Amino acid sequence: MAIDPTARIEDGAVIGVGTSIGPYCMIGSDVVLGPDCRLIGHVHITAQTTIGAGCTIYPFVSLGTPPQALSHCGAITRLEIGQGCTIRESVTMNAGTVAGGGVTRVGDRGYFMNCSHVGHDCQVGDDVIFATSATLGGHCEIGDFVFIGGLSAVHQFTRIGPQVMVGGVCGVRGDVIPFGLVNGQYASLEGLNIIGMKRRKFTKERLARVRSFYQKLFHGPGIFAERLTSVQPQAAEDPAIAEILAFIGEGKHRALCLPTADGNKH
Repeated sequence: MAIDPTARIEDGAVIGVGTSIGPYCMIGSDVVLGPDCRLIGHVHITAQTTIGAGCTIYPFVSLGTPPQALSHCGAITRLEIGQGCTIRESVTMNAGTVAGGGVTRVGDRGYFMNCSHVGHDCQVGDDVIFATSATLGGHCEIGDFVFIGGLSAVHQFTRIGPQVMVGGVCGVRGDVIPFGLVNGQYASLEGLNIIGMKRRKFTKERLARVRSFYQKLFHGPGIFAERLTSVQPQAAEDPAIAEILAFIGEGKHRALCLPTADGNKH
């Protein structure tokens, strides 16, 4: 371990083998840093925060600070960050609230660009990318391989399914289906994240099936509820279709993000 003499590490903190802590870092007593992490400098970590192996954390990052919720009673709650994450300058991630389960979770290999924010009680998957100033309100659920564009904000309690692409400067107020592509000042569904699906090795045949399903569900005749009922049997045709239908069925807090009346038909 290499710990700069200006760093302040409280008694009880656990520092993994091979982890380096740069100048003026502040590490709380309930923090656990995994092996081979690198805190470059001026990093603040508090609460019951656990960080997995091989993470790199840049200056002025603040992790595990109390939830920004008026109901917070001052209890020490948790933040869990997975392995191999890159957390750039001035990123903030809050610990959970007692009412929300007490823990904010971030998965493995996330890349969080400068000034992005993960609010209290969020559950963030693996391999996500948050561009500059991408922001999550409390209690959001973010799937694996999600990209959130710069200056975009996700409303509290919103779910974003796996492999979604959120454009820049979006306000996301509704749940986004897996594999969706959303854009606009107030985000609307513009189609499927075809580029991301190709990167995940979708074949042309699979892409064609999922796109046909998408067209029937979001751009077919009749009202949405009728179309949703009519496409249920297609769950057996492809795992991605089954995943989209299951996601829609599990909605609780937020309405579904839908295409605009004149939206693109990808």
